[in-house]
Amino acid sequence: MTKQRVLVTGGAGFIGSNLVDYHLKKGDEVWAVDNLQTGRLKNIEPYLHHPAFRFDQSDICNWPRLLEGVEWTNRIYHLAAHVGQRLVLADPVNTLSYNIRGCELILQALFDIASPARLLIASTSEVYCHCPLEPGEALKEDRMLQFPSGEFLQETYDVSKLVNEIMGLSYKAKKGIDCTIARLFNTIGTNQSPSYGMVVPNFIQQALSGEPITVFGDGLQSRSFSNVHDTVTALALLLDTPKSKGEIVNVGGDRECSIIDLAKMVKKIARSESEIRYLSYQEAYGVDFKDVRRRRPNLDKLFQLTGFKPKWTLEQTIEEIIQAKKEMQMA
Repeated sequence: MTKQRVLVTGGAGFIGSNLVDYHLKKGDEVWAVDNLQTGRLKNIEPYLHHPAFRFDQSDICNWPRLLEGVEWTNRIYHLAAHVGQRLVLADPVNTLSYNIRGCELILQALFDIASPARLLIASTSEVYCHCPLEPGEALKEDRMLQFPSGEFLQETYDVSKLVNEIMGLSYKAKKGIDCTIARLFNTIGTNQSPSYGMVVPNFIQQALSGEPITVFGDGLQSRSFSNVHDTVTALALLLDTPKSKGEIVNVGGDRECSIIDLAKMVKKIARSESEIRYLSYQEAYGVDFKDVRRRRPNLDKLFQLTGFKPKWTLEQTIEEIIQAKKEMQMA
């Protein structure tokens, strides 16, 4: 396949830095931009002197080289966003404005220079957050979405991502932009930070340090997790196929796991003596919070478009993260 020139916004973040690694290993050129609010420089330190990599520390909404970057690239992964439940709840206004404005600037830049570059907009499974699931049911991309009236404080992230979706498909329909939407389900892996409320890195950090493993609510809420290696492969495959243009596609793993079972799994694999402690959402977040009971993607569309199937199990992923943490502690 022809060498790609890849632009990754949010390129020092968890998924973004793994995309950087993926494409450099394929022999592509990569340009990453990140303001390092939630991204971390150490995620991309191994590549800073790589001849095919460049990095700009900048807010995507004020990046002075935006047009230059968009003109240079033929593949864009737009991941720059306010992410993490704690950050979103603490700063809902900037979550909305940053997530919406950043995506709009990318789309408008593509249009302004008539770029043929392929664009993948990272959306989120959070857009399904108020869609009830029957036993055995999985969320399909054509599911009718619901949002509660008057209770938008915790909805700012998913609403902003839904606006990104609508904006991307509007630019595709009216301005010819080559755009694909990926609704990402819970992605986990070795360089994911626990700082912003992500459940797996928090559980693992607590288990390894002997602290109580804190389960929010009753622990019976379930999620479906994907190893970041699988997620990155799926995203790249979506942009490899022209059939994904103008499509909304679920990306993740389709095995469900309750949060209490996840806590027990982490404790067992880590060989931890930590107790499992329950916290109310008010204790956890300082505000009333309504959690989603179940979230499991239907991946038929992803498979039909790309042939992709997840390779990593949840247990293997947790083992990989724990081993990486232990090696880091010994270094």
